[in-house]
Amino acid sequence: MNSEVLQKLDQIEAEMRRIGYWQENPPDLKARYASGELHSYLDAPSFELWLQTIFVPNARHAAQTDTLPKDSQVGLMAVRQYDYQSSVPEAHGLMRLLNEFDDLVTGKTDD
Repeated sequence: MNSEVLQKLDQIEAEMRRIGYWQENPPDLKARYASGELHSYLDAPSFELWLQTIFVPNARHAAQTDTLPKDSQVGLMAVRQYDYQSSVPEAHGLMRLLNEFDDLVTGKTDD
């Protein structure tokens, strides 16, 4: 399963790059997260920066070290960001991928 999670994270990064949500030189949010200044994506300058600098690296590390959590709600966070009060069509593919990530982590399948 971890290889599937890593592949999904690669797809998430590729989609973020494709739609212009990936920054080449992002601010160092990891240091702010480690110090406790950032507690969640709500404290980050943007959801996209949180995905890029906190979520994707942490999820990759967890998949590589077999320490994935039993649950993930990043797809729900994306829905709240991109489809809750007003729809952001360019983010729909990203939302789908993040929901697929959640399903992989929680063990849900479409069977």
